Amino acid sequence: MNITFVTDPLVTAYGSTRPPFLLAMEMQKNGHRVKLVSSSVSEEVMQAAKERNIQVKSLGSNFSFENSYPIVEAWAKSLFKSGILRLDDLDDDEIVVNTSACIKVKAHVYYGQGPMTRAFDDMCFEMPARYKYTYRLFAPVLRYLEKKAVRAYARLADSVIANSKFCASMYEDLDVGVDGVIAPPLDRSLFKPDTNEPSQDYVLTYFGVYNKETKFEILKKVVDAGLKIKAFGYKASGIPDCIAHHPNIEFIGAISDEELVHLYTNALYVLFTFNHEPFGYIPIESMACGTPVLTYNKQGPSESVVNGSTGWLVNNDEELLDTALKIWKDGYPQKIRQNCIARSELFDSKKISDELIELFRKMQ
Repeated sequence: MNITFVTDPLVTAYGSTRPPFLLAMEMQKNGHRVKLVSSSVSEEVMQAAKERNIQVKSLGSNFSFENSYPIVEAWAKSLFKSGILRLDDLDDDEIVVNTSACIKVKAHVYYGQGPMTRAFDDMCFEMPARYKYTYRLFAPVLRYLEKKAVRAYARLADSVIANSKFCASMYEDLDVGVDGVIAPPLDRSLFKPDTNEPSQDYVLTYFGVYNKETKFEILKKVVDAGLKIKAFGYKASGIPDCIAHHPNIEFIGAISDEELVHLYTNALYVLFTFNHEPFGYIPIESMACGTPVLTYNKQGPSESVVNGSTGWLVNNDEELLDTALKIWKDGYPQKIRQNCIARSELFDSKKISDELIELFRKMQ
């Protein structure tokens, strides 16, 4: 089968570009011919794709704002464009999957990963002042334009699939019908326990961008109470000084996937204090490494983490603090770690790939 994934800027194989990249790897491995089409492609991603015999096509877009996040800039620019991308080099039987929030294209499937303005709404109070007030000023216009754009993406597709039930509900709020939910894929050949005797002497967390995946206020309360935390993340900017220099926090920064697997495996649990998360890779990566997750009973993570079996779901920050301290003090049955690994099988890249291939076959 010939399959083309249209993606957000491929400057990295993480975030919204991780699902199409992992699916391309799995489908290529299983004999399908896969191509990735993106507005921009970094040399690093181009090389990684070449090593896996995945074709990549860059549309040659450039990003003009210094220190910008390419996905945000590409999304903002796309709201003011009415043109539709024409894919001229497709075979007659080629399946096209649009995973992008930035590119309008006729597709068999639009794979929705969440409206951008909903993320900004949840993150807004933690943004730097210049971004916060600018967003609040233009938010009504941006919401209107995004609703218009998302409905266009849906009209151009034969089927609309969301990455979680919560994500589907966000699209339905924009009057976009969703035909089904298929979770993003997980590379379980990489994310698996790297030891049978984890140290379990720290809690792991992630420092996300402007509080999308990190609520620093509750995190400070947790470490003030005595928990030892290790934190990883790609952006050190925006971390409050009271967190960056706290004696109970070790900020490791950007790390390799192999180092991340080691951190996941040896943590007592992963603390995931997000504000907005349509799906959430961190919980399923952690579970694949045998480590339970403490997070909120809402949005995407509430669909992957099973309360009391593969982690703990709480309703507010007060419950999170109490639960974090209790687990740190009392521990938990080691059966939970086995439950986590079993749960992660639901997101295995081969399983998710097979689901999509079956959907594609019905469309041919």
